[in-house]
Amino acid sequence: MRERHQSEFEEKVIQVDRVSRVMAGGKRMRFRAVVAIGNRNGKIGIGIAKALEVSGAVAKAVAVAKKHLITIPIIEGTIPHEIVVTCDRARVLLKPARSGTGIIAGGAVRAIIKLSGIKNILTKMLGSSNKVNNAQAVFLALSSLRTRESVYALRGKEFKKPAEVPSLPNESNKSKRKK
Repeated sequence: MRERHQSEFEEKVIQVDRVSRVMAGGKRMRFRAVVAIGNRNGKIGIGIAKALEVSGAVAKAVAVAKKHLITIPIIEGTIPHEIVVTCDRARVLLKPARSGTGIIAGGAVRAIIKLSGIKNILTKMLGSSNKVNNAQAVFLALSSLRTRESVYALRGKEFKKPAEVPSLPNESNKSKRKK
């Protein structure tokens, strides 16, 4: 008896639709599944696939998602910078949030953000309410995120962390008023 290998990724079915194609003999029904997978530690993937059965479509979508994994830079539980991305007619706005804010998102965006491991974020979907386009827009936005270090590396420069400013004596901090 073979034991099944436990995957490191959690999977979330975002949407399952019945789609049809008109053939000479009538309509051919199939199912389309949109699935997000993630390890809650900065890796996320999205897959879209079709099959004759729902379970087959979900399995194919998971396989597609595993082939298209990205790593997201997470800094102190949030994203490094604000980003707005358009995919088809769906626009998504992702903003970093302070610790304790939580995930302010809904629908497909919330499922993807949860699986990615981001703890604090503000999001807004603008334009389309199509779950497939929204999922693709969020995936594109998350794949476009960059850290300071990666931007400096792309430019061929060395990133230096800013030095701490020494505290000044109390007298130099006080402003002198004229009386």
